[in-house]
Amino acid sequence: MTVKIYHNPRCSKSRETLALLQQHGIEPEIELYLEKQYSVDFLQQLAQKLQLNSVREMMRTKDELYRTLHLDSHTVTETQLLEAIAQHSALLERPIVVNGEKAKIGRPPESVLAIL
Repeated sequence: MTVKIYHNPRCSKSRETLALLQQHGIEPEIELYLEKQYSVDFLQQLAQKLQLNSVREMMRTKDELYRTLHLDSHTVTETQLLEAIAQHSALLERPIVVNGEKAKIGRPPESVLAIL
């Protein structure tokens, strides 16, 4: 099974997570998620793999874009959050590592070891 990392090479946590995977003999498929747009369906599946209580848990909630789009309001629905990520992949937390039907956010990087 292929391990995939949704990666931003400018992010230190993303680089650390990639290096950790490689130290464990895993050469993951690297997806530069900032260069992509994802469908709401895909993002919903990713959230399920992450086993989240809310889509907000896979979002960069401290990012200026998050506040600019008023996503910090508790009236914003889960579907609206997914639609925002679909429009702005920069809202997606990084890095995310997927191994089959399991996924983890690499914060801290060692957390991804649980799905390998």
